[in-house]
Amino acid sequence: MTDHRGYEVLGRTLDDAAGEAFDKGARLLGLGYPGGPALSKLALEGDPGAFDFPTAARVQGLDFSFAGLKTALLYAVRDLGEEETARRAPDLAASYEHAIVEGLVLRIERALADEPGAKLAIGGGVAANRLLRARAWALGVEVKVPAPELCTDNAAMIGSAARWVDPLPHPAYLELDAYATSRRRRAA
Repeated sequence: MTDHRGYEVLGRTLDDAAGEAFDKGARLLGLGYPGGPALSKLALEGDPGAFDFPTAARVQGLDFSFAGLKTALLYAVRDLGEEETARRAPDLAASYEHAIVEGLVLRIERALADEPGAKLAIGGGVAANRLLRARAWALGVEVKVPAPELCTDNAAMIGSAARWVDPLPHPAYLELDAYATSRRRRAA
């Protein structure tokens, strides 16, 4: 982020977002929605080293991917069978959560290495994850992260960002589409 009105994208997902990976993993383990909090709670009872799930470490740069991780959990659940999956659910949850967080932290470490003196800000639903918060605070840089109750979804982040942009006058804002670009600008 260069200032309150601008940012540069350093990396993005190649497939699914981290929150979606949490939700899909929770569904595979028979947990509720949203999956992140339920999976994280179950993970407290498990061993994060019990299963060696991938973190997409070979993906170059700052882009991340969770498709292989979700597939690895699907195969583990299938191979274990229903009864063994239920018995090992805490270990599966802990190992899966660990892989998601380590995948994110690996990219954060790469980004910080390229920007000496950089600060870290985390937002969105996954920012409520206790393991991600702990790993971020352990990086040795200044970390800004909202209170967990403000991390339920991206609405708080979007609302906060809106404070820094100039409002569109009436009636121009009536011409915005779902992508917040006016029809007039798109046609030009």
